[in-house]
Amino acid sequence: MDGILLLNKPKGMTSHDCVFKVRKLVKMKKVGHTGTLDPDVSGVLPVCLGRATKIVEYVTAANKTYEGEVTLGFSTTTEDASGEIVGEKRVDREIMKEEVVNVLHSLTGEIIQTPPMYSAVKVNGKRLYEYARKGIVIDRPSRNITIHKLELISDINQNDQTVSFRFRVTCSKGTYVRTLAVQMGEKLGYPSHMSDLRRTSSGEFTLEQCITLDELEHIVKTGTIQEHLLSIEGALSHLLKFTINDKVAEKVKNGSVLPVPEELHDLRIGEPIAILHDEKILAIYQRHPDKPQLIKPIKVLVNNQELQ
Repeated sequence: MDGILLLNKPKGMTSHDCVFKVRKLVKMKKVGHTGTLDPDVSGVLPVCLGRATKIVEYVTAANKTYEGEVTLGFSTTTEDASGEIVGEKRVDREIMKEEVVNVLHSLTGEIIQTPPMYSAVKVNGKRLYEYARKGIVIDRPSRNITIHKLELISDINQNDQTVSFRFRVTCSKGTYVRTLAVQMGEKLGYPSHMSDLRRTSSGEFTLEQCITLDELEHIVKTGTIQEHLLSIEGALSHLLKFTINDKVAEKVKNGSVLPVPEELHDLRIGEPIAILHDEKILAIYQRHPDKPQLIKPIKVLVNNQELQ
């Protein structure tokens, strides 16, 4: 059983918890996710099964879309609702819609973010959350990320002590949306945190395509799980493709280096290309960095040993 399961991850579970649950349900060891979602976040989590675990980096989308909620009035250690309160300031004035829209506009485009302490970024060989759990705060390298679109999707909800509003963001890989929520608050003059978040799309994969763990359990019992998996070919539809004959297919399965086909003379170094035989992707190749007249395998998805 090979393919990509589009899972609607529930709140309260880590991405690893979801993988463990899927492994148990489908009775397979080779299962892996394509990008961590925090426990407080729900939504689109592509999970690779079988041979599809070899293509995780090609399934991980460059751009993702989220719908979330920002609450002004207090900040937390984790920048989301699960953390301990570390800063408070009562919102004692009306926050106008126009003001929020202007802030969102100012955060659109290329911006700089500093990863939160409770994150998986490595500094000096350790994950930041390992330092954070010991109460250690260290300098973190800032990064440039891109906010492609950021819009207000609700009214401004004014409470006694706090103000909240919902937003939709499409952003580049590496963006911390909870940090974005903190940045919104800073620009409005208040400590803030991300009080709710759901990933609605990851690249071309949307929430509407996803199934829940409960639905997966039912599907496994009915024996129709393969019908609910996206094929490797479908998941790699964005890659350049080249079809080969039987003779070359044997070489590809053995991981052989090949001459650059005439049709691919414009192939750039580092650009991946899917090698097809009988409409199935056997491997992913790229131009040889030292011998540009050749292409070399970077992922062999089907080899002769597996077929024996």
